[in-house]
Amino acid sequence: MPRPPTLRIAIDTGGTFTDCVWVDRGRVRMLKIFSTPADPSQAIMEAVQKISPNAEIVLLHGTTVGTNTLLQRKGARVALVTTAGFEDAIEIGRQARPKLYDFFFDKIEPLVPRGLRFGIHERTDSEGNILETPPANELADLAQQVREKQPESIAISLLFSFANPENERSAAQVLGELGLPLSISHEILPEFREYERTSTVVINAYLQPVMQRYLESLAARLQKPSALHNSRSAIFVMQSSGGITALATAAREPVRTVLSGPAGGVIGAASTARCSGFDEIISFDMGGTSTDVALIDHEPQASSQSEIAGLPVGVPMLDIHTVGAGGGSLARFDAAGALRVGPESAGADPGPICYGRGTLPTVTDANLLLGRLQPHRFLGGDFTLDFERTRRTVTDWLTQNKSSLTLEQFAAGVIRVVNATMEKAIRVVSIERGHDPRRFALVAFGGAGGLHACELAQALGIPRVIVPSMPGALSAFGILVSDVVKDYSRTIVWRAAMELPLSQLESEFRKLSQSAKRDFTSEHWTGAIHEQRTIDVRYRGQGYELNIPFSRRLLADFHEAHAQRYGYSHPDREVELVTLRLRAIVKSPQAKLAMQPSIPRTDAAESNASVNKSLTNSQPPHSNFAKSARVAQPPPEFQSVGFDGKRLKTAILDRNSLTIGKKYSGPAVITEYSATTVVPPRMRFVLDRAGNVVIATN
Repeated sequence: MPRPPTLRIAIDTGGTFTDCVWVDRGRVRMLKIFSTPADPSQAIMEAVQKISPNAEIVLLHGTTVGTNTLLQRKGARVALVTTAGFEDAIEIGRQARPKLYDFFFDKIEPLVPRGLRFGIHERTDSEGNILETPPANELADLAQQVREKQPESIAISLLFSFANPENERSAAQVLGELGLPLSISHEILPEFREYERTSTVVINAYLQPVMQRYLESLAARLQKPSALHNSRSAIFVMQSSGGITALATAAREPVRTVLSGPAGGVIGAASTARCSGFDEIISFDMGGTSTDVALIDHEPQASSQSEIAGLPVGVPMLDIHTVGAGGGSLARFDAAGALRVGPESAGADPGPICYGRGTLPTVTDANLLLGRLQPHRFLGGDFTLDFERTRRTVTDWLTQNKSSLTLEQFAAGVIRVVNATMEKAIRVVSIERGHDPRRFALVAFGGAGGLHACELAQALGIPRVIVPSMPGALSAFGILVSDVVKDYSRTIVWRAAMELPLSQLESEFRKLSQSAKRDFTSEHWTGAIHEQRTIDVRYRGQGYELNIPFSRRLLADFHEAHAQRYGYSHPDREVELVTLRLRAIVKSPQAKLAMQPSIPRTDAAESNASVNKSLTNSQPPHSNFAKSARVAQPPPEFQSVGFDGKRLKTAILDRNSLTIGKKYSGPAVITEYSATTVVPPRMRFVLDRAGNVVIATN
């Protein structure tokens, strides 16, 4: 009997929908189902059953389990072991205050309470010399004290362990006898800055039992004969750094997965935009609960200094900025009567009013009331939005809140408020970091991205909006095409004036490279390993660094990058080489996969470059929806849609009816299975050969 085929399915679990993407007969397919927040694996199994219950499965998973665990403070009971005298470092933190003049500001509580922090008498200096070894009897007593506190996980972070991990290994050997998961700083983050390093290790320990249970449960469900008739299924997990890793690694180091889903979106946005000839983009992922934005200058960049739920995380993560603004964000009036939107969300349960269970107005409801969402075209017509229930419920809600706003005014106000929040987020990753948004294209995806992208681009002077094929599942597509990635680092803090210590740097990078080869071999990955070498660099005396690609021009590149970021540089000043970073990559077999459209073409379909030029130079055609000479198209449907406080006659277009290379102009609403795109008046758009809708905003 022949073995069933192996099927690679990428699944991104979101706050409202679980998105699935796979390849069937050479074409990319997708499925969206409602998420099951109480148990995300339930929705995953439902999706797998619908896609192919008999195939051998390779599951590539972007998960929100780590993020939600941190946000909801539902992680494990953690014991922290550190150098005596540094037990309170995670509570003291840094002097920086997020709200400098807020007298009522409440500092974020550490994940480990004071009673579960333990200090041991040991000391390693900054050069890696061991000055004091922890006595064996003290380690034995420590193990007994930890056992009595009954933690679920242990974090170990000793001073200067990145320079010499011997004392950490001794502590880990003794504490390992307790049979609890261990998170050890020299293995997870061998870098300086004890606060950030300890915080990262504590977060890993906090998530480890939760993530381990979840992944084991998911794996067990995949292996059940009642679910799938095979036992060869495998699971890989998306990391925050933009690459997948083995299930065992994700369970051991879950801190690397806290931005798992959004990272897939950035990779997907870069991949699809590149097909249309755009290398400088801002990704704009608006989902049901939040909006994630990232700036990509030719290649996605990872940051080693991030913050999740107010806590610093030092492992590499794609530089993504998140705000609490999504389709499910709740509208409310504050004490002064001003309209507010988010960050609270209706999520998947109960969801927006128009989904049939929610009772409070959301951004999705506002878009429906304005005509931007079409009730009978949602999810390709598989799910009908309840317009009458929305109109009635929102009217009653406005009456209860003693508001004099009409439905139209209220809905338009919700859109303006949520747009302001998202516009600020885009400014954070562009203008505030020295980038002119007018140089970039805005790649809009997520279930709600296309509804708001054009107005945001217009406000920021962004000349192009790109809406990829299957925008509502682009994060899952990004996971599908992601490479296998492992990141390594080591703090050195070497001084450099006019010349680089090239031979010493090569020697240190070789050590990191050897670690990468060992890890790839132990996890049975095959294929060539590609390396990206970078160094964190700063001027001597500075407190923070810039990450610069390693080359003989490193110092000159650093001065240029410093001038771009901060507006000045000091070419004659002494420089410090702080942390070496190595990214090891094994290319995905589906890295070059593209979402090819199954749509009509005209003889005059231009190349992507000429399409881009035509948007700039052409005037809107007299008839936006004239039939092609070769492809018969159904006449467009027209509806009344709200724009800037006015109702305009607007064409409602099915994306599959668009012709490649044909010029269209707004106002228009483009509907498809996974999302809806709104094109305001006077904007022009085309469908290019890559299947992307490219909209000119000026």
